[in-house]
Amino acid sequence: MKKLVSVWMLMIAGSTFSQTASGDVIGTIVSGKNNQPLIGAKALILDNGRRYQGISDEDGRFRMTAIPSGNYTMLIHYMGDTMSNIQVDVPIEAYCNLGSIEFESKVVAHKGIKFTPKATIKFGEIPVQEITSMEIKRSPVKFDVKSLVTTMSSEVKLSDDGELMFRGARKGDMIYVLDGIKSNEVFNVPSCSIARMMVYTGGLPAKYGDTLGGAVILETKSYFDLYRQWQAENGE
Repeated sequence: MKKLVSVWMLMIAGSTFSQTASGDVIGTIVSGKNNQPLIGAKALILDNGRRYQGISDEDGRFRMTAIPSGNYTMLIHYMGDTMSNIQVDVPIEAYCNLGSIEFESKVVAHKGIKFTPKATIKFGEIPVQEITSMEIKRSPVKFDVKSLVTTMSSEVKLSDDGELMFRGARKGDMIYVLDGIKSNEVFNVPSCSIARMMVYTGGLPAKYGDTLGGAVILETKSYFDLYRQWQAENGE
């Protein structure tokens, strides 16, 4: 009963502080005619009254920062023309690299945009182990957070008594962060409410505390996540 009360309190706190994790979007905008970089093209994400934008430099590169993690639709404006319907998946505390985007003039909606492979990198160097809601939905162990963690990295094991063990650390030596709330105990949440989960097995940021193990960062779905999903499904 005590554990259930603790989980309920964490969920209430999470509803207030949810979506505290954010990420960046980077990419290069080039001409669809000659593949030359476009200078001054505006990449734009509009999200229920919030606006995120980046402007391409002399190399065609742009960056949008501090975007709450989640799925978005991005627009590109250049010389009076607009390219829309660019799907962007912003990871937790990392960046989404859209690669090279070929901008075609007189385009209003374009679903066949050519991207180079997307990479999720932490601090530009360290790979981030991350799983999204769609991947969780298809996982055979989606009802158990600890089992999900072990499927994300070979450096994490589950002990006989159900404790997570990160390579090089004692069992249970880790930090669990649910919607910005830190704990040393891993709580299960309904799999349908998880937006994404990330596992640090090394290079742990100082803000997560002093531990020799790793960290499990879990973000639940917010109202805006569900609303964006509804918009995508209904072609809004």
